[in-house]
Amino acid sequence: MEWKRDNFTISDDASRLDLDAIADFLSRAYWAETRPRDVIERSVQHSLNIGVYDGKRQIGFARVVTDRAVFAYLCDVFIHEGYRGQALGKWMMECIVNHPELQGLRRWCLVTRDAHGLYNQFGFAELNNPERWMEKFDSGR
Repeated sequence: MEWKRDNFTISDDASRLDLDAIADFLSRAYWAETRPRDVIERSVQHSLNIGVYDGKRQIGFARVVTDRAVFAYLCDVFIHEGYRGQALGKWMMECIVNHPELQGLRRWCLVTRDAHGLYNQFGFAELNNPERWMEKFDSGR
């Protein structure tokens, strides 16, 4: 899938991904600053990836870990610092939640420290029953 707006493109075409740009941004992101490059590459290989581009330059990214049937985990969402404030993150989220391969899912989830306002606009909310959720977390990854 591909969406265009002005000089910007959002695409799920894996061949367009710039792993150097993705790794560079994630090295500065609070949730992934210690993630090794080989782990980034492996995570991209096994996800539905959405890239945001200004011409050919990758300026945004999101991964959806999903079975494309009942569950999706949205993660590694970013818009390059120099492009923020142009509603590109909101547009990327519109493309993700309307992506044909992600329709009819029973559950979406994500983890965020500071972007609740963006995700609330797309139906995300705090867990209804947090006592039912469990996690096994390795802070080094």
